[in-house]
Order: sequence, then C-alpha cells, then structure tokens
Amino acid sequence: MKSRGINNSTMRVAVCSMISALSLVLMLLTILPIGTYAFPCFAGILLIAIVVEYKCKWAMLVYAVVSILSLFLVRDKEAVVFFIMLFGYYPILKNLIESKFQPKFGKVAGYILKFIIFNAAAISAFLITTFLLAIPAEEYTLFGFYVPWVFLVIGNFFFAIYDYAVSVFVAQYVCRLRNKIFNKK
Repeated sequence: MKSRGINNSTMRVAVCSMISALSLVLMLLTILPIGTYAFPCFAGILLIAIVVEYKCKWAMLVYAVVSILSLFLVRDKEAVVFFIMLFGYYPILKNLIESKFQPKFGKVAGYILKFIIFNAAAISAFLITTFLLAIPAEEYTLFGFYVPWVFLVIGNFFFAIYDYAVSVFVAQYVCRLRNKIFNKK
C-alpha cells in the first residue's frame, strides 16, 4: 500500500472505520422482524477482517465503537444486548480460543469452552433484557412450561451453526476477499 501513498496506520484506521460503519448499519437494520437475532450476528462477523488483518486489539476497538454507538442509535435494544453480550466479540474470542486454548487443551475442550461462553452470554442477555424491558416471568410461560429453556436449547443448536459459519467466512475471507480488498499477492 505504500506505493500508492497510503501509509499503514492510515489504512488501518480507514478499514476499521469502514467495518465499524457497516456493522452499525447492520445493527440499524434490526427494525426488520428477524433482525433482532440475525443482524447482530452479521455485524459481528464483519470483525473477522479486523482480526485477520490487524489482530485482536484493533478488533476490540471496533467492537467497542459499534457497541457504544448502537446503544445510542439503535432502537432495538434487545439486538444491542445480543451484540454486546456475544455476537460482537465472538469472532475475536473464537480466534483466541482456536489459536491459544485449543493447541494446549484440544479441540473438544475448545468447543466446551465456546458453549459455556455462549450459554453464559445467552442467559445474561435474557436476564438483562427482561430487567430492562420489565417483563414479568409469567409472560414467558406457555401451558405452564417456562419457554426460555426451550429457546436456550434451540439457541445452542444455532450457535453450533454460527460457529461453523464464522469458520467458513474466515476461510472465504482469507482465500477470496483478502487479496481483492487489500491487493495482497
């Protein structure tokens, strides 16, 4: 990039700003019916480019920027909680687990850790949104059955798919998009 007159720090700030803006636009799209769950996932996946190109420190800064701006600008606060509690930092955490934790403790231990983190984040997000929206616990029962436990089980299934999708996106980004975006050989 220096041959074009753009120094590395300027490029880093520009790329991080673009990813932040795109993630925020996705968070703003949570007004659509399925957006509460889907768009925070997509907004978080965009951070993969920052993790690959500039490592976790810069990705955490982008995550913080999108989280703070989402708190102020996004109407769907439940989606914001999901982004902050899991989907925003998960691509960063996935990189750390797979590069630092799994080589020492194995792949199975890595998956167990990922699911522990997901379940803790999902339960915390549920409690936070319930508290913020002041929804009584009785509203979550259907025929005497407490529905959030069903959602947690289904959520674990979808989290496994999401984890796989993040892995596929990382591979596709490195193989196909990286060279086109950054003009690397």
